[in-house]
Amino acid sequence: MSIPVIDLDLLLRLRVVVARFGEMDNAKWWNTKGQLGRFGVAALRRGFPRTHRFAQARSVFTVAAHRCDEVFNPPGCVTLWRLPEAIEEEFDARWEHWLDNASDWASFFEQVEQMNDTDLARVLHELRLVDDQDLDRLARLRRSAEGRTVALPGLFSDSDENIRLLALGFARGEPGALAVPYARRAEA
Repeated sequence: MSIPVIDLDLLLRLRVVVARFGEMDNAKWWNTKGQLGRFGVAALRRGFPRTHRFAQARSVFTVAAHRCDEVFNPPGCVTLWRLPEAIEEEFDARWEHWLDNASDWASFFEQVEQMNDTDLARVLHELRLVDDQDLDRLARLRRSAEGRTVALPGLFSDSDENIRLLALGFARGEPGALAVPYARRAEA
């Protein structure tokens, strides 16, 4: 297995926060309601006592990816949910490690479960998943004319900065109005 070029733990954290933020009891972007909140814990803990939080996350990731694909899925682009194949393979390979160390993630998932802020950028910053420079980059991102997408500048590179911007770009959406952040791939 190759060494990942991005921080896969960071990618997981970003995906979890954006997934929770987009649920119907928050931003109303995808059709899950509290799956990453207390309701999801109550529903899955009995069947998956040690790994229920990862089962919750996996299900919301799937729904979020599908919804984002419905809104925007042109060839040659990446989103937070559809990264280059090599990154997705590394992410999937890392899943077993996370399951084996599920207790290490408990406090993070508990923070996300209790999240009730309506400002995604602030949530990501408070959780130390993005920094002030990332927030400055977010200030320069704009929604498209039709309001359904947020283009990142330049081409996608396998970097933590691009991954953080793909997550932060969701902050350009509004409750009930998903705007999908994306970046063009070099080979497109």
